Amino acid sequence: MYDIIGDVHGHATLLKKLLLKLGYKKSREGYAHAERKAIFAGDFINRGPEIKKTIRIIRSMTEGGNALAILGNHEINAIIYNLRFKKIPLIKNPNKNFLAIFKTIRQFSGSEEEFLGHLKWMRTLPLFLDMGDFRVVHACWHQPAIDYVKGNIPEGKIPKDVFRDIYKNPKSEMGQSIWTLTKGVDFQLPGDLKIINNKGVAPRSFRMRWWEKPEGKTFEEMSFESKYSLPHYTIPGQLIAGNYVYPEDAPIVFFGHYSRENGPFVVKPNICCLDSCVYNNDKLIGYRWGGEKMLNNDNLVQISKQKNTT
Repeated sequence: MYDIIGDVHGHATLLKKLLLKLGYKKSREGYAHAERKAIFAGDFINRGPEIKKTIRIIRSMTEGGNALAILGNHEINAIIYNLRFKKIPLIKNPNKNFLAIFKTIRQFSGSEEEFLGHLKWMRTLPLFLDMGDFRVVHACWHQPAIDYVKGNIPEGKIPKDVFRDIYKNPKSEMGQSIWTLTKGVDFQLPGDLKIINNKGVAPRSFRMRWWEKPEGKTFEEMSFESKYSLPHYTIPGQLIAGNYVYPEDAPIVFFGHYSRENGPFVVKPNICCLDSCVYNNDKLIGYRWGGEKMLNNDNLVQISKQKNTT
């Protein structure tokens, strides 16, 4: 059986508490459980105060056979940031997507070789896991993207050229596939449409509920943003593009990425978002999966600095 754990973002102390709460014990191979295995849904670096310890915990568990892990967009950005092209750094002027990596780099000051070793290890991690009865992806299970990745990235360590390509050509089929799996689907608004959210901001796009059909729904009903609300009026039909919708009878899918501070975490009987790790709310969440075909809120386990919640 498995315990799926959402974004950790450098919160090693909270991760240890969560693992203990889930019944794991510290061993020579890291934290281990006699009957269960952890699965980390990506984004275990950046933001938090204990990034180095966090990577060590997760890597030791995976290499010891006590856990599985997949890549999140933060790990991918870290790999890209440290790539070179013809001996010249690939990233010359980092944009906002790369700002978070500087906290990780600072915490590895004096341990640069260790960090480079972790980056090589990250390239051995998959972009998703299909366990048969359930699936794990960082942001969005998009079957066309899954099929493309399966057919075009060899098993084992992901080649550096893949990461170079998705940075230089984000709209290529490879780029769109990987970024969809790790960053989700954004609803793009046309230039002549202006909507104001409850923060007084006019967003040009918003993170959408990729498992829902947008026809007949409002902007707010299709939004999976965690920091603001959108207008409650129906999305005009001309703005709706064809998109893959996750079937209601498909296996359970676990993912992170969306910073759902107060949930809901079980969104539908087969949809579960396990990211509650946000800047001002330091907490982690996991799901104890025991073979069920439909999600059960009673299987959520949450740890925070204030209190432990199951």
